Amino acid sequence: MFEKVRDMLAEALNIPADKITPESKITEELGADSLDMVELLSRLEDEEGVSIPEEDLDSLVTVGDVVNELSKIIK
Repeated sequence: MFEKVRDMLAEALNIPADKITPESKITEELGADSLDMVELLSRLEDEEGVSIPEEDLDSLVTVGDVVNELSKIIK
């Protein structure tokens, strides 16, 4: 799952995938804004057929947070 999230972020933010780690902070380090986050999560929800609860969105700070949230939902 990490690779999928990493590749989506790399494409959306036009940065090399090898610069993205699970510890990368999505907005602070990678330069994503709130619209980028919404688009990423919407794409992940569509591709995985899941819904990430809105109350959990503020806790998704790092790439690893997104991966962990998806892993909880996709069992």
